[in-house]
Amino acid sequence: MSKVVATGKTIEEAVERGLNQLGVHKDRVTVNVLEQPSKGFLGLIGAKGAKVELTLIPEAAPASAASAPLLSQQTTRESNTEAISGVPRQDSGHPVEEAYGQAVHFIVDVAKSMGLEVEVEIVHAKESTVLQISGPELGLLIGRRGQTLDALQYLANIVANRYSDSFIRLVLDAENFRERRKKTLEELADRLAGRVVRTRKEVVLEPMSPQERKIIHSRLQDHRQVNTLSKGEEPNRRVVITLK
Repeated sequence: MSKVVATGKTIEEAVERGLNQLGVHKDRVTVNVLEQPSKGFLGLIGAKGAKVELTLIPEAAPASAASAPLLSQQTTRESNTEAISGVPRQDSGHPVEEAYGQAVHFIVDVAKSMGLEVEVEIVHAKESTVLQISGPELGLLIGRRGQTLDALQYLANIVANRYSDSFIRLVLDAENFRERRKKTLEELADRLAGRVVRTRKEVVLEPMSPQERKIIHSRLQDHRQVNTLSKGEEPNRRVVITLK
């Protein structure tokens, strides 16, 4: 391997990761900066890291032979670290947990920019990984009907998947909002289904996220008198409840 592309929050971090992959010191490579890091909106949201390309400088045969043990030792150290930690690795060579850690770091930084001090617990579930946010005054982070939390969840997924070679799905929750919102939507679905049956007129709900529309559809999928469907384009797609 004579060339690698590495990423990091800063150029220095990206270069360090590239050097670790090559198993050499900085004086053995040339560095080409592919992407400069940017802070994004409010200095945090949508922030982009640095991307660099490291090219190994050719050496004379004796020097190359001398460098071989160094690369072998580096590979051995990384293999031992993986075996000891028990953390599975992606093809990039970084632990899977790094992707979750980067998402947590992003959430904490965004909350801090909003004047909030929060803690984030990583909870691995069957279909996704839940990041449980705790702290005071989380209403600001949740937003109206969870819109701020949904936006933060979207961005956190982008951050995490930048550090993972396989798809990661993160769900953000705060003050058990997801469960409370689910209960509210299920009660709304039952109430509106009853209205459709009484009035024999369809009901069109307000625009919802795909996750919330799924709750409505699931709640009424076995209803004997009504059907549900979605219409419109994102982000204004709505659930429609009609008579069968």
